[in-house]
Amino acid sequence: MTGEAVDLGENRYRERFGRYFEDFTPGDIYEHRPNRTITESDNSWFTLLTMNTHPLHFDKEYARHSEFGQRLVCSTFTVALMVGMSVTDVSQKAIANLGWTNISLTHPLFIGDTLSAESEVLEKRESKSRPHAGIVTVKTRGFNQDGKIVCAFERTILVMKRAAANEAKANY
Repeated sequence: MTGEAVDLGENRYRERFGRYFEDFTPGDIYEHRPNRTITESDNSWFTLLTMNTHPLHFDKEYARHSEFGQRLVCSTFTVALMVGMSVTDVSQKAIANLGWTNISLTHPLFIGDTLSAESEVLEKRESKSRPHAGIVTVKTRGFNQDGKIVCAFERTILVMKRAAANEAKANY
């Protein structure tokens, strides 16, 4: 379940996105959509905003002489984009991100490539300190348009339980 409509009154509804703790099942895989084609502007802006001065990301002539022969998409942009792509399925109901581990960049991503992502639920457990939440760990994998894995990481999040949201009469 990724969305539900909340009845706000006569002929008025608001969609709720995301999964509560109870909705996660280890072994489930969520395919995140839409995919995203990386533009030159995406890569240049992210690289400049994060003050990454490596010319392999923004200098076409420099990159042409590298082993890749072209500019690489900044790896932290790839990770950030994959996290963003996964929000609706994985962390829309998160209270907090608890960490990212085992980040691997296994194949270059280039300007013009289309990134897709999926997340597999690895484990979940009740929170010991917060009875209204649970802890979920997923492995997110990113693929280029040819199906090659370009990046993978594990992410652990603290997720709200459905009963806590109902008790609080949360609007979101």
